[in-house]
Amino acid sequence: MSYFGTDGIRGKFGELPITPEFALKLGFAAGKVLKRRTKKTKPIVVLGKDTRLSGYILEAALQAGLNAAGVYVHLLGPLPTPAIAHLTRALHASLGIVISASHNPYFDNGIKFFSAEGKKLPDELQNEINAELEKDMVIEDTANLGKSVRVKDANGRYIEFCKSTFPYHLDLNDLTIVVDCANGAAYNVGPAVFRELGAKVFAIHNDPTGMNINENCGSTHPEALQKAVIEHKADLGIAFDGDADRVVLVDKDGNLIDGDHILYILATQSSKKPAGIVGTLMSNMALELALEKAEVPLLRAKVGDRYVLQGLEENGWVTGGEPSGHILTLDKSTTGDAIIAALQVLTVMVEQQKALHELVDGFKLLPNVLVNVRLEAMFDPYAVPALVTEFDKAEAQLKGRGRLLIRKSGTEPVIRVMVEGDDLEEVHALAHSLADAVRLNAV
Repeated sequence: MSYFGTDGIRGKFGELPITPEFALKLGFAAGKVLKRRTKKTKPIVVLGKDTRLSGYILEAALQAGLNAAGVYVHLLGPLPTPAIAHLTRALHASLGIVISASHNPYFDNGIKFFSAEGKKLPDELQNEINAELEKDMVIEDTANLGKSVRVKDANGRYIEFCKSTFPYHLDLNDLTIVVDCANGAAYNVGPAVFRELGAKVFAIHNDPTGMNINENCGSTHPEALQKAVIEHKADLGIAFDGDADRVVLVDKDGNLIDGDHILYILATQSSKKPAGIVGTLMSNMALELALEKAEVPLLRAKVGDRYVLQGLEENGWVTGGEPSGHILTLDKSTTGDAIIAALQVLTVMVEQQKALHELVDGFKLLPNVLVNVRLEAMFDPYAVPALVTEFDKAEAQLKGRGRLLIRKSGTEPVIRVMVEGDDLEEVHALAHSLADAVRLNAV
């Protein structure tokens, strides 16, 4: 059995696999695999987490398992997921581990691995750890147990790294920014980066209790940020999710600037035109049309940042992302990084001497209606000829000004019917009639 999903191991704390016992075994299994694969007698793993209460328990269990397998652990404390990816490389560790459930509620948690290069773990390594988990924990050599040490300057190292992605001859002296830290991993480093570059910063939701992460705040709930930007008469707002690998922005009037807007800015408004952009099946058609106009190729990958990364690496491109705000800039970082993505947009603002709303002037997302059809049992809608006929009719109707996306959920018996187009009424009617057709033809 594989415990790894598309983004590491995730679930409710206290239920398998997110239990102290499993974390202990996982640490031991990962340590054993590492010892086999590395020439180092004392391989190092860096271990970081977000602000969830359960993170303390999983951290202690993982480090005990790793130490028992003879691996040395460098503890980073609460830091963004991309910070752990960076510090894995910077500290020449053999592996990086993050304890976080990203944008999920506080009672969930997760464990995610990074390779020595600060990238997602290759499948073969995951499979090897899975196989090791089936074996009993046997400590063969008590003379060669590992130790754990706390890295004192982890925050400072990561802050400096983020700042290095912003042009050294520019500053943020003229900007007032509200930063919503989602009571998560960036509560300390996020505001610090923008302050040190000269901005006047108002930080909100930067007081984690261990149970308020993502709660009505951050990138999944930007309403508080939109309000705060107007209250403080700020130039813009920046919202992270719990582990700070996603970001959305807010302009001075409180309008939301999501991942599609950010990709549009980086592709069409920056001084350097990218060779291409990787979006996903969920990227709005307005982005496709705008990039076509700007003569920047767009590749649509499957939904999920690992597929965006795959598309970028296959094409030798550097910029991609999802509407949720998971933005990759591979010339700056190996993984999605909310702070670094925000800095790239700020670079364009300062270089062009334009406000955020001016950078997206004329870029309007097409109306989009998503209907989730819940089923008794999952079926393939494209295997039903009557449905295929309906889908083809809808596509012909929207040709050149909209699109249709029918996809099966990967986690529950739900078929998602999404219709996008230039006329909201039409889009709404089409989405609901296609959803009805799916229900009618459910096997």
